[in-house]
Amino acid sequence: MALVEVRNVSHTFVLHDITLALEPATTAVLAGRSGSGKTTLCHLIAGVMAPTSGSVLVHGRPVFPAPAWETVSLLPQRLALEPSLTVTENVMLPAALRASVPPLSLLDQLGLTSIAHRPAQDTSLGEQQRTALARALVLNPAVAVLDEPTAHQDDDHVALVLAALRAAVDTGTLVIVATHDQRVIDVADTVVRLHSGRLS
Repeated sequence: MALVEVRNVSHTFVLHDITLALEPATTAVLAGRSGSGKTTLCHLIAGVMAPTSGSVLVHGRPVFPAPAWETVSLLPQRLALEPSLTVTENVMLPAALRASVPPLSLLDQLGLTSIAHRPAQDTSLGEQQRTALARALVLNPAVAVLDEPTAHQDDDHVALVLAALRAAVDTGTLVIVATHDQRVIDVADTVVRLHSGRLS
């Protein structure tokens, strides 16, 4: 049964009549050139934007406005970290109202343990991106929507990101990744190709 359903979705002049059904515990890649509509589709699936027409459903319910983080999480291209908080504090923001322990295994998996105490503003762009990825995965969401999660990573750190995505899928998360990165496309269970806002 589909976890995410995109039904005849259009958005302004960017997306045109998109229909998709995506299942749990899979990696689905949104692939296409810049301007093809990948980021807009990410935002619609994450519930941070509403479609102009059509509907986006998660668990059979409209996803807009954005649901709880454990239902759908988002790693945006603009990482939206709080600069003055530490790496660990940024990762734990979705769990701030819970009595959660710091996700040491997740920090270790993404190579962040040694900088966990640093303010995010004192880390590199690649480290910030992995911090935002950890934040997206920390509550084991039903759906994790990740926009270009390897854009600022070297080869070694791409391997860490891919391992984290595999681990999330193994726990049942539907991981949706917008990317140009062939290394991510190669490990996808499903590849959705977009061209000029349409499925191709």
